[in-house]
Amino acid sequence: MNIGNIDLGNRPLFLAPMEDVTDVGFRRLCKRYGASMVYSEFVAAEALVRNIKSTVRKLTISDDERPVGIQIYGRTTKDVVEAARIVEAEAHPDVIDLNFGCPVKKVAGKGAGAGMLQNIPLLLDITENVAKAVSTPVTVKTRLGWTTSDYVFGNALSEQFTPADGWNGKDLAEHLYDCGAQALTIHGRTRAQMYTGDADWTLIGDVARRMKGRMPVIGNGDITTLQEADNAFDTYDVDAVMIGRATFGQPWLFSQEAQTTMTVSEKIDILLELLNINLEYVGDEHRAILHTRRHLAATPVFKGIPNFRETRIKLLRADTVKEVKEVMEAIRELLVQSA
Repeated sequence: MNIGNIDLGNRPLFLAPMEDVTDVGFRRLCKRYGASMVYSEFVAAEALVRNIKSTVRKLTISDDERPVGIQIYGRTTKDVVEAARIVEAEAHPDVIDLNFGCPVKKVAGKGAGAGMLQNIPLLLDITENVAKAVSTPVTVKTRLGWTTSDYVFGNALSEQFTPADGWNGKDLAEHLYDCGAQALTIHGRTRAQMYTGDADWTLIGDVARRMKGRMPVIGNGDITTLQEADNAFDTYDVDAVMIGRATFGQPWLFSQEAQTTMTVSEKIDILLELLNINLEYVGDEHRAILHTRRHLAATPVFKGIPNFRETRIKLLRADTVKEVKEVMEAIRELLVQSA
């Protein structure tokens, strides 16, 4: 599979962009363990244009995580185009991804992210103008629709418009291709579903087959194991599979060998390395801990430890790197003793 001139190999696995999750430390580790492409946290176009420090920090890229995409979202063509130019000039990512899928109220409720699914002409205008403004490949990530009654793929979309609207029976994937998008990621839920229910891969597969040979289609939603990823490739004929929430606290998920051969102690070492990388890049102890805490809270490494509640609370309340490491070493000892 290729995006532009980027060769991503056969049946590639991508790390999904996730706020407060896919910082540079976690991306580097996921890349080490086999992720073919990794993505940044969400970058707000308006905040980037205004040079907000916390947003600018999200543009930090390490060479050993490439190929890497920076994902941006916004409400106006002007802001998103300007933000894309800044991203290209400052970060030099391999891909600029447009977020038309984030379902959270503070984003979608203001018309950005999945909110764009209620304004398809603006969504396409942003895509076309960003693709013209930068030389970096532009890709799109979105959902099936705002609700189940207004899917944006297949015949459902074209039926919402008259020929005078210029849709001519095409669905969103085809229009995105015409606008210059070089890949499309579809999360198999509507905005109304948020993260509830099951992701619908049937429609993703329909789009992937229809766009085959023109634009790569990446499937996303509910993939928790490599076996499930393989099944998605075999069943739905997608060009790539994107994995999101299942990676929390286990960047080794992308490697069957690592999952099979790594000891619990080695996995703890990886989580401690994540903390150290975050400290190196963030440069602030408190923020480094915050960046790492979500992974420590979610990692399956600690599942099944008897009477673990008090230790877990202590781990999540630790406010210095020294404290975090001390608790992690105590956990290592607990696991060694119970092995």
